[in-house]
Amino acid sequence: MERKVAVELDGGQHAEAAEYDSTRTAMLEKAGFVVLRFWNNEIYENMDGVLDVIWRALRERANPSPPNPPLEGEG
Repeated sequence: MERKVAVELDGGQHAEAAEYDSTRTAMLEKAGFVVLRFWNNEIYENMDGVLDVIWRALRERANPSPPNPPLEGEG
């Protein structure tokens, strides 16, 4: 929660709830969350890859890149 990373697993029911999912994702993103969505079969077939994506997102949210300094004439 503190890093505002949401993980969603989508199965066959996802096609039936696409509009609901889209609305929920927009609400989460507006609240500052990043939403990672995976299909169930990705979990079964590539767990290491899924975990790598999740860990990468958590690390990025823990240590965000510093903002770029203003360009000359800006700021």
